Amino acid sequence: MAAPNVRSSGSSFSRNISVVSSPQIPGLKCGPNGTTFISSGIRDLDRILGGGYPLGSLVMVMEDPEAPHHMDLLRTFMSQGLVNNQPLLYASPSKDPRGFLGTLPHPASSKEDNKPTVPDPDQGESLRIAWQYRKYLENQKSSIDDYSNDFDMRKPLERQYLSGRPIDCVSLLDSSDLSVAQDHCATFLSKFPRNSSNMASIGRIAIQSFCSPLCEYSEKETDMLSFIRLLKSMLMVSNAVAIVTFPPSLLSPSSSKRLQHMADTLLSIKAIPDGDKELEKLLTGYKDINGFLNIHKVARINTQVPVILEAKTFSMSLKKRRFLALECLNQAPVDGSSGTSYGTTGSCSGSSKSGALDF
Repeated sequence: MAAPNVRSSGSSFSRNISVVSSPQIPGLKCGPNGTTFISSGIRDLDRILGGGYPLGSLVMVMEDPEAPHHMDLLRTFMSQGLVNNQPLLYASPSKDPRGFLGTLPHPASSKEDNKPTVPDPDQGESLRIAWQYRKYLENQKSSIDDYSNDFDMRKPLERQYLSGRPIDCVSLLDSSDLSVAQDHCATFLSKFPRNSSNMASIGRIAIQSFCSPLCEYSEKETDMLSFIRLLKSMLMVSNAVAIVTFPPSLLSPSSSKRLQHMADTLLSIKAIPDGDKELEKLLTGYKDINGFLNIHKVARINTQVPVILEAKTFSMSLKKRRFLALECLNQAPVDGSSGTSYGTTGSCSGSSKSGALDF
C-alpha cells in the first residue's frame, strides 16, 4: 500500500491535499480548512451550520408524519441549485416526480433602489462616514445574494429556471430494488469528480421519503442501508451534496440509528401541536410558529473540531407569510407579560415586582 503523500513544514507534517482556489462559479463559498460550502436555500440555516452544506457531505432529514416541513427543506435546496444553474437529481416515491418541480419556490425580488445616493459634502464628516458604511453593507449584501437567496414560498419558480437546466427526475415507486436509483446517482456524480483541479460545476441530489412504504423495497432495510453507505462513499470523492429525507418511525430502531450515524449533517422536523395551551404560555410568538427544526449533527470536513451551535432547536416560521425563517426559541416571561425572558426583571426568583432582590 502506497504511503500518503506528505510535506513537511518545520517539524510538523500535513497531508498534501490539492486545495481548489476560490471558486468563481456562483453558489459556492470557501470555508476554513479547505472546505467549500453550498447554500441550503435558507439563509438562517446557512448561518447556523457555519456556512451551509459542505461539498461531499450527506444530509439526512428525519421526517415527522404530522409535519410536512421537510418538503420546505427540499424545495429551498433544489431551488437554490436551479437559480445558480447547478445540475440537479431528484428522486421521490411518486409516479411523476417532475411534477414536484412546479412546487419549488421563486427567489424574492429585491425592491431596493440600486442607484446610490451621493452624500451632501456640507453634511459633515460623520454623515459621509455613515454613507460609506451603508455602501459597504450594500456590497456585502450583494455578495450574499450571489451565494444564497430568500425564497417566496407562495410563488412558484418561473420557467426560465427550469427550461434547459440539467435536471434528472427518478421515480422510486415501481422499483423492486434500489439498483435504478443507484445507477442514476453513480452516473450523476461521475460528472463532478473531486480530483479535478478546476471546479466547473457542482451537483445537488435530493431524495424524498427514502423509506416510504409506497416503494417495493421498503421492507429491505439491508438494501437501503447499503444504498446510503454507497451514496456517501461516492459523495466523498465528488463535488456534490445530497439531502435525503426519511421517516424513522417506519424503520426498526437499529436501522434508524445506523442511517443517522451515516449522516454528515443530521436534522429532524417536529410538528407543533395545535391548541397546546401550556406550550403557548412558554413560547413567545407561538401562533407564528409552524414547526421545529432540530439539529443533531453538523458536518465536520477536514477537521476534528466540533461546531458549537448557539442552540439545537429552532422554530420554523414564515415571515410575512412568505419567507422561511429559523429562530431560537424564546421562553415567555413567567408573569405572561411582553418582553424578553432572560433576566429582565432584576429578581432571582423571576418576580416582576420591583424592589429588593428576592432569593
